[in-house]
Amino acid sequence: MDPALIEAGRKLFAGACDFFFAAATPGDLPPIGAPEIAFAGRSNVGKSSLINALTGRSALARTSHTPGRTQTLNFFALGDRLNLVDMPGYGYAAVGKDKSAAWVTLVRNYLRGRSSLMRAFVLVDGRRGIKDSDEATMSALDSAAVSYALVLTKRDEVKAAEQPALIAATLERLRKR
Repeated sequence: MDPALIEAGRKLFAGACDFFFAAATPGDLPPIGAPEIAFAGRSNVGKSSLINALTGRSALARTSHTPGRTQTLNFFALGDRLNLVDMPGYGYAAVGKDKSAAWVTLVRNYLRGRSSLMRAFVLVDGRRGIKDSDEATMSALDSAAVSYALVLTKRDEVKAAEQPALIAATLERLRKR
């Protein structure tokens, strides 16, 4: 990895980062501005925690042990250079099915139609592997021509001896796409 790129990334994420907008419906989205990076994944996979870790701020994006706490697309401005977007999770949530279905619609519409969306990170629970709902998100990103990277979370909760098999299974599922 290029040391200059690593240093540029460190400086970018060390700067100011502030919440600036929440969108509950596709019509609520803020005007197009800085390039956006979105964080997608199942409920409680660690999207908000990853944003907090990247920015070095433990309470920037609200976290909870209860699935379904992030209920809107939450936008965070990383200076004037980049916006981070914390998305509601898909899969199980401690809310009604109607509300959960509305989140899926919101997320899918955002992923399909946002010209400022430059990249997405699809977070996958490293204990569980890729689920069908993760596949659906990756397919939506493929259809929208949005580049994405997979992030395995919660690997610290997997025994060291089990990690190679879990990673191999994840890579195999990706190869089949």
